[in-house]
Amino acid sequence: MEKLNIGILGATGMVGQRFVTLLADHPWFEIKVLAASPRSAGKTYEQAIEGKWRIDVPMPEKVKDIVVMDVSNVREVASKVDFVFSAVDMKKEEIKAIEEEYAKAEVPVVSNNSAHRWTKDVPMVIPEINVEHYKIIDAQKKRLGTKRGFIAVKPNCSIQSYPPAFAAWKEFEPYEAVISTYQAISGAGKNFETWPEMIGNIIPYIGGEEEKSELEPLKVFGHIEGDEIITGDCMKISAQCIRVPVLNGHTATVSVKLRKKATKEQLIEKLRSFKGLPQEYGLPSAPKQFIQYLEDDNRPQVALDVNYENGMGISIGRLREDSIYDWKFVGLSHNTLRGAAGGGVEAAEMLYKLGYISKK
Repeated sequence: MEKLNIGILGATGMVGQRFVTLLADHPWFEIKVLAASPRSAGKTYEQAIEGKWRIDVPMPEKVKDIVVMDVSNVREVASKVDFVFSAVDMKKEEIKAIEEEYAKAEVPVVSNNSAHRWTKDVPMVIPEINVEHYKIIDAQKKRLGTKRGFIAVKPNCSIQSYPPAFAAWKEFEPYEAVISTYQAISGAGKNFETWPEMIGNIIPYIGGEEEKSELEPLKVFGHIEGDEIITGDCMKISAQCIRVPVLNGHTATVSVKLRKKATKEQLIEKLRSFKGLPQEYGLPSAPKQFIQYLEDDNRPQVALDVNYENGMGISIGRLREDSIYDWKFVGLSHNTLRGAAGGGVEAAEMLYKLGYISKK
């Protein structure tokens, strides 16, 4: 197959760097444009990143000499690519504006940013769970006046490790949950060199994360009515989000109520057998087994399990009865792979497979 030409907006930030590593040798997509702020524009990617490479694998050789473009030169970038990934670091309103500008330039935008997550006709998708939300793209194109340009987003990194369990248990009707997330510092775009205050420390506040952790799953579990996605009302979620001294990996502790009774064996079987279209289609970035259940009481652990299925799988353990709720468990996901760039790449693969993204 002829590869699609892609651009990465915000290519110099941590998530942008992760996109670069995942896409450098992708079987379907070819990096044509790396775009960033005016201060990086005109430099080679290696020069623009000098001293700021934050990913745990080396910079791919093939991108080092690509000259970085100014992300605000929308028409110039748009002329070179079939679609773009967005990981720009700007104010929310600026992100909304520039992503919409790219869409109106007939360039599909697959965004890691939160700016458009609550735009009514922008799908926010975990491909294993709610791929049917992509159908709203036709309504969005009508609003934007485009033929092929649109915006699709992925949910926040904090919600990757527990909504998959709720989706797997759909027939038992989970309706109320209390969760706490223990979130890695790379979720803030930092490592221990750039954030030494986190060594041996816990910070009990992450701006905006609790609202995202409570509300974004409800959009994922929502449905389309007319020209908008209606947020689901099937669940109530209460969340606390804490920053912990871990580089990669968001852990969640969860207590959940179910309307229909289930045994532990039934719940575990549903986790292990749960799959979606990415697994059926064998998408390049999709985990073969989306959720693994670990029997050992000491699992999941970041050190042992964060890279399960190349960081694209979900690890769950310690499922047991709860003295107040029905069940409780621990979940783990890789926040910059499944939770950020990797989830974006899998979403783009799904959009390509469904025909929403194509060669110009």
